[in-house]
Amino acid sequence: MLLTESASGLASLGHLRRLTYWMDEGLRIPGTQRRIGLDPILGLVPGVGDAAGAVLAAAILVEAVRRDITRFALVRMAANVALDALLGAVPVLGDLFDAAWKANLRNLALLERHIAAPAHAKRADRFFVLGVAVALVVLCIGMMVGGAVLTLWVVKRLMHAVP
Repeated sequence: MLLTESASGLASLGHLRRLTYWMDEGLRIPGTQRRIGLDPILGLVPGVGDAAGAVLAAAILVEAVRRDITRFALVRMAANVALDALLGAVPVLGDLFDAAWKANLRNLALLERHIAAPAHAKRADRFFVLGVAVALVVLCIGMMVGGAVLTLWVVKRLMHAVP
């Protein structure tokens, strides 16, 4: 992609930048420097608030698909939206998570990075996915070892409890 093409590609994201601004940081909390958007406020509406936020967040995903960015980046973006929607559905704590996570800002940054430097972004995405895979394997091994240790501890306690 030529430099002029990537510059014009970034310039054409104005509508997504405005959406992201209002969803993730459009409102300043009075008396603080902290900013939140409409996403955690929508999340206060039980049942539909987080779903509405996820639908609005999908606009960035649609643009990413339209621009043919890598599957790795799309997976990262979808995971950001899914995590935001799922954890955001937890009453009160989920809304605090929504205010901090800012999935739309994360996804817009991923999209802009892919437009500006696709080769570098593709390599970074592969390393990210590899890192997540390694972390999941380590987590699974840790859970198996923890389960085995817990099982041995329970069996040992039961053996000592039998007269």
